[in-house]
Amino acid sequence: MINTSTESIIRTTSFNQPSSKQKRLPILLSILFGIIAGLFLIVVIILAILFGHEKNKTIRYSTTPVEIPVNGTNDLCLSPYCIKAANYFLDSIDESVDPCENFYQFSCGNWIKNAKIPEDANSHNTFEIMQLEVNNDIIDLLSSPVSNETIEPNAIGNARRLFSSCINEEAIEEEGIDVILSFINTELGGWPILQGSTWDSSTFDLTNLLTKLGQYNVFTLYYVGTYPDEKNSSSYCIYMGQGSLGLSDRSYYINETGITQAYRQYMKNIALALTNDTSIIDNDINDIFEFEKTISQYFWTPAEQYDQIQDRTNFSNLSSTMNTTFNFTDYLQRIYRFGNVSLIDTDIVTLTELAMLRNVSMIIDQQSSRTIQNYLIWRFMMNMIESMPKKFRNIKQEFKKIYDGITSQKPRSIKCATFVTRNMGLAVSKLYIGKHFDKTAHKESTEMIQYIRSIFTDMINQSIWMDSISKNVAIEKIRVMSQRIGYPDGLDSDNITDLEKIYEEYNFNSSYIQNVFTIIRLAAKHKFQILREPINRKAWTYLNPTDVNANYRPWFNDITLTAAILRSPFFNKDAPKYLNYGGIGMVIGHEFTHGFDSIGRQFDKDGNRIPWWTNETINAFNEQKKCVIEQYNNYTVAQIDMKINGEQTQDENIADNGGLKEAFLAYEKWAQTNPNIDKKLPGLAKYSAEQMFFLNFGKIWCSKSKDQSEKNDLLINVHSPGEFRVIGSISNLVEFDRVFGCKPGQGNSRINKCLVW
Repeated sequence: MINTSTESIIRTTSFNQPSSKQKRLPILLSILFGIIAGLFLIVVIILAILFGHEKNKTIRYSTTPVEIPVNGTNDLCLSPYCIKAANYFLDSIDESVDPCENFYQFSCGNWIKNAKIPEDANSHNTFEIMQLEVNNDIIDLLSSPVSNETIEPNAIGNARRLFSSCINEEAIEEEGIDVILSFINTELGGWPILQGSTWDSSTFDLTNLLTKLGQYNVFTLYYVGTYPDEKNSSSYCIYMGQGSLGLSDRSYYINETGITQAYRQYMKNIALALTNDTSIIDNDINDIFEFEKTISQYFWTPAEQYDQIQDRTNFSNLSSTMNTTFNFTDYLQRIYRFGNVSLIDTDIVTLTELAMLRNVSMIIDQQSSRTIQNYLIWRFMMNMIESMPKKFRNIKQEFKKIYDGITSQKPRSIKCATFVTRNMGLAVSKLYIGKHFDKTAHKESTEMIQYIRSIFTDMINQSIWMDSISKNVAIEKIRVMSQRIGYPDGLDSDNITDLEKIYEEYNFNSSYIQNVFTIIRLAAKHKFQILREPINRKAWTYLNPTDVNANYRPWFNDITLTAAILRSPFFNKDAPKYLNYGGIGMVIGHEFTHGFDSIGRQFDKDGNRIPWWTNETINAFNEQKKCVIEQYNNYTVAQIDMKINGEQTQDENIADNGGLKEAFLAYEKWAQTNPNIDKKLPGLAKYSAEQMFFLNFGKIWCSKSKDQSEKNDLLINVHSPGEFRVIGSISNLVEFDRVFGCKPGQGNSRINKCLVW
């Protein structure tokens, strides 16, 4: 992926993980401003060209003047899009910096100087800005009245009802938390921290509790899911591995810090908001934290999860494989029965982080039932707080101020649009693409894919570390790699049968908390019942069309470009091709390359994780990637004085490097076939088309983050920070050196290039 969007068990490669950061403008004012600005531009351009007597005249679209030479305008693109794009760059570039010394500062210096991180965010970047625009569009679509002549699918009607119940703050306050507390007491065995000494430990049943939580998609200790079998991608199998931690990464538990103090205070404040009996709250909280601290040392980090050897067994052999007192066989039987699936002896179970599963089970044996019950209900409450009245959300916000530096909550409408989209993505996407997707993007991105596929094939052929056998099978894999562009086939048609079938059980009313329980229960049920269903390679999984993202699915050997990422600055039908190739072209190359990174290269053309390269080529690949790992290990994020983990980020770095090279060479090939078509941007005429390719790539990664956000990302994100996604990639390209006249060893140009692809 171009950004992170993964679950702990199965790994897809994603381009980015956006979130929304800015406040929305009223749509009518936006439209009016656009019209006035457009008319103003036309008038100014005409006056500048017809009446200017000086050497240069300027037009202003934003804060930066765009120079329009009176003579020789034939090679300039003066369309409204190009003028807007020119200002986009001129507001960002810092020309006091030599691009050969620090291309990131050259591309982003002025943007970084002027950009402000919104109070409801911990960072600010292109993806977040784009996702905010999409979310605002979704808000308008879900809240706008439906005309009497329109007959909408039931799925969309229910998406509207879910959104309406989510934004109805008055009803949420009135309903309170009785539904949640009743569920905890009647279904989960109660929360001891609220019941004090009256909690009855004799009723504790760990297997039953974990099963109930799993039915509501809560997997704290052990994660269970159904995914394509990595050894046989034509069928599903069971995956089980580590759950999650309240503080995300085990490093947070090593020493007492402001974050650990805030975390315990978070627990206490939630408990105090629910009970007047404070006699043993402090003791319970201390036990909860110490238990989580103890198990945290066995949780694998993202870096440790690379190239781990997965344990694969039959269901009949699970007990002997696990060798624990906790009955994992009984647990899986119960949880899959919720999806109306009866497990059989021959069902395949893939175990990840097996040592963690065993160690945590051993620790549980040594803990009191009260502590385990308290901890698991606390983690359930953490998941539910966004569905609770405002005072509970405010308590969470106090913790987030310390944990990730976010000082205020996002608007409720943004949160609700995100929630509905995450849970009813295709229903929302049908509305979105009908109004906001330009189908030109499908045709042009398909053409770009073919150019980039051809270039990557050439790169494989020219590789000096692969033998001929491995080259041939790698070329065949890239040849058959398929693509999903924009949205699923048929989503834009009048035939709604498939959409209605997907959401036939999704029926909502005015009670938000009841709707939340319904939707997470349905999501969990689907996760288990698909075990017996046939694989649908065309199904959209892990990404929604409204996510500003892209990904590669190794078990299906395909790439996905969402409708939401096929927009400026990644793509625009009116943009010069050098901008599109520097934007979405690099994304396409990035996802292609994931098929041949440390993980992707283990899957053959059919998506099966089997040896398909020779041992000599595998060993050579591992030698090549060492250079990339060491390169990024030596980058330090100056803002917090922490180094990047090159092991953890290796695949995304390999994909960035390969994707940028593929996109650049593909643009050159396109330009040779289509000479003299691309025109220059006003005010930027001194830059060549090839330089503008790199400038768009650099500008996309302009980013500002708060200190704690940077630290969290370095601990758990498999992507490098934006600055090093730019510098790391261009430093290995001789093509960049040629285009900007850089000398190897100068600034951000490496002498010894790290070349995997």
